[in-house]
Parts: sequence; C-alpha cells; structure tokens
Amino acid sequence: MSKILKFTQFSLRDLFVASAPTIALIVGVCLLAYWLVDPAPPRSVRLATGQENSAYEEFGKKYAAALAKHGVKVTLVPSAGSGENLRRLRAGEVDIAFVQSGSTNEEAAEREGLSSLGSLFVEPLWLFLRETKGQPPITQLSQLKGKKINFGPKGAGAPRLFRQVLSLNGLEKEDVERFSLANTPATVELLEGRIDGLVFTSAPEAPLIQMLLQTPGIKLFNFSQAEAYARKLPFLTHVVLPQGIVDLGRDIPSENYNLIAPTATLVARDDLHPALVDLFVQAASGIHNGAGWFQQQGQFPSAKYTEIPVDAEAAKFYKNGPPLLQRYMTFWLANFFDRMWVVVLALSALVIPLSRIIPPLYVWRIRSRVYRWYGQLRTVEQQVESAPEATRMQVYEAQLKRLDEIEELVNQISIPLSFADGLYGLRSHIQFVRKRIQFLMEEGAPAAAQAVPV
Repeated sequence: MSKILKFTQFSLRDLFVASAPTIALIVGVCLLAYWLVDPAPPRSVRLATGQENSAYEEFGKKYAAALAKHGVKVTLVPSAGSGENLRRLRAGEVDIAFVQSGSTNEEAAEREGLSSLGSLFVEPLWLFLRETKGQPPITQLSQLKGKKINFGPKGAGAPRLFRQVLSLNGLEKEDVERFSLANTPATVELLEGRIDGLVFTSAPEAPLIQMLLQTPGIKLFNFSQAEAYARKLPFLTHVVLPQGIVDLGRDIPSENYNLIAPTATLVARDDLHPALVDLFVQAASGIHNGAGWFQQQGQFPSAKYTEIPVDAEAAKFYKNGPPLLQRYMTFWLANFFDRMWVVVLALSALVIPLSRIIPPLYVWRIRSRVYRWYGQLRTVEQQVESAPEATRMQVYEAQLKRLDEIEELVNQISIPLSFADGLYGLRSHIQFVRKRIQFLMEEGAPAAAQAVPV
C-alpha cells in the first residue's frame, strides 16, 4: 500500500528541487532591492545646534528626546550659530541643522544639495544696550556710531544680519567698534560695563533673553522702523513684543517693542533618509506648534517663510499630516511596511516570468527519470548490432541479462501517475528490445547447429 501511495502522490521533493533556484533568485533580488534601492533609515543622526544657553541648544535637546522615543540617537553638535551650521551642512559634517533665514538663497541651496524641513519659529534680532546715566536713550541705530557692540562670534547668524541693518542706516564697518564674543561671555561684558551693547538672534525661549529682559540697567532697542526693514530685507518680518509678556505683575516690558525677525529653519542634506525627515517634521510639529510670544497656535512649523526649497516628504506632511501607517503603528513597523513596495515591485518584475520556468523544470525532472534509461536501451541495441559472428550468441545472452537488470531498476522508479505513460512506454520498449534479441537468437540457433561438425 505504501508503494502505491508513494507512486500516486504529487512529488513535492521534485517540485522543490525544480523551483529552488528560482525562489533563491527572487529572494536575493528582493533583498537587494530592499537594502540598496530603499535602505533602512540609520539609527543615529547629527544635528548642529548653536551656542551655550541659546534657543538652538534648548530646542536641540527637545529634538533629541523626541527622536530617542523612536530609537534614533540624535548627536547634538554645538556651533557658533547659523553661519557655522550652514558651513557644516555643506561639508557633510552634520546631517541636519538650525539655519537662519537669509543665510543663503534658493539657487545656492539647490546647488549645495540642501533642503528645508520647514520654518520653526521667528528669532528676532535682539539689541540690548547698557543705559548710561545722564545720556539720552538710543532710539536710532545711527546713534551707535563709536559704540562698543558685540556682534557675536564668527559663524553666527547675527553678525551678517546686523551688518546689513547698519548698512541700511548709513553706518560703515569702522563706525562701530565690533566685538566677536559668544553670547554668554558677551553678556558678562555688558553687565560689567566693558561694552555698550550686544546683539544676537534667538527665540525668546533662550535663557539669556529671559534674563536680559529683566535685568535693571539693560535696555532693549525698539526698532520703530521695523516695517521698513521688513520691506527692504524680504526674509525679515515685523513682530511685536507685547507689553507685560515677560511678567504681567511687574509690567515687563513696560511698553510694546517693535522688532525685526528672520525665521529659524530646519535644514537638511538631500541625502537624509526620508523616514528621518518624517520623524524630524513630526517632532517639529510637537515642539513648535503652540502659541508663543510672536506666533499664533498652529502657525509653526510651516513650509512658508523659507527661501530654501522644501523637502518633498516635509511638504507632504504639511499638506496631509503624518503618513497613514505611522498614525496607527510604531515608527519602525510603519517604515517597514512603507518600504515593502520596493519588494512588491521586485516580485512583480520577477515572479511572473520566472514562474513559467518552474513547470517545465518540474516536468523535465520527472521525465528524466524515465528518459535516461533509453540511453541504456540504446547501448544494448548497439551491443547486439555490433556483436561478432563468432560470439554472437554469448552477446545476445549477456544483453538479455542486462535487460533484466534494467527492467528491475525501472520497476523501482516512483513517479506521479500523471507521468505513468512514460514509465509504461519505457517498459514496453524494454520488452520490444527483448523480443528482438530473442528473435535474433532463434534465427541464429539453426545456423549455429549447422556449423557444428559431425
């Protein structure tokens, strides 16, 4: 019974052997497509922030915490500010950075392989001046002539911007005594009276801003011509620091202040993985979405207010929200399924044509068990046809014995019933050759008897 079942069942082993090379090829191509065409996002990324106690530094820590929840390590790279961040992006030293608007232009950004993930917040140009008894307050920038002003370190965004602002007021480079200290030591110098003022661009969340706004003897400059600056320098906006926003009880500040402000932008290299772009933009939405001193609820992050072309993935987020899968799955699981389309394309390109090879291979493998014995039959026939006359009968007998051996081995062949016709055909052909040899032996027997001497 077991032999019958073995003979009649479908040959899974032969099917596997026939399809194994095709399956291996398909799996190999799919894996290659999965890892090379759309590689997995890296587990670490470098973010250039800013100076100590700056808003860039504070927000950088928030981004690191947000991405750590998804298993991505954000290495914070301190810098002098926007200018240095832009340089490091160009050199490939960091993957993503905070950059102030107005630091570059669209053509340069495209040429350097940079894209914006959106504007995050306005960072006004803060000009803090030391009040001097007996001297009138400074109300016009032209009054800064001869003053000692800290522009900020080389690589920060404020020096370049403030030079442009001073130029609009007719002040030349040598008209103001310039210092290039970092924000924290510059604040110490201002409080000690060794400089007359300091300038930097930052969000109001920066600890130094909060401190200086509440320090007696330190006065914030009011850009009364803010709207004119915004018209002349299109990357600037006119914002108002409302009266009492710092401390309503103490009425700090005691009046509205007009300020000019570029926007802080999250800028990445073009080769930053799209999945990480999604993570950063989603983190930005959670960090910068609230209302603030200079922004309304939901105003930021935004694809507006940036001269750098917005990344396609980021633009998609601002238009449609987070990817569908990431709304219901963990980041890595959603990313896995989102990247599976690469495998689907590879399968569709290979499975259909290669699947046509498997049936012929399977049929060939089954029938080859029968066909290879025809070579043995042909050998028997050749031996019979070429047998020398003197030993012809001995050859016939030897080949009949060989046929018996072949038939015994053929009877042990196990193939599915759908291919049984080939097996029975082989057995009939063995019988045909046997009968032919027997016929030749019968014809040769009288001749052999006559040849025996009396």
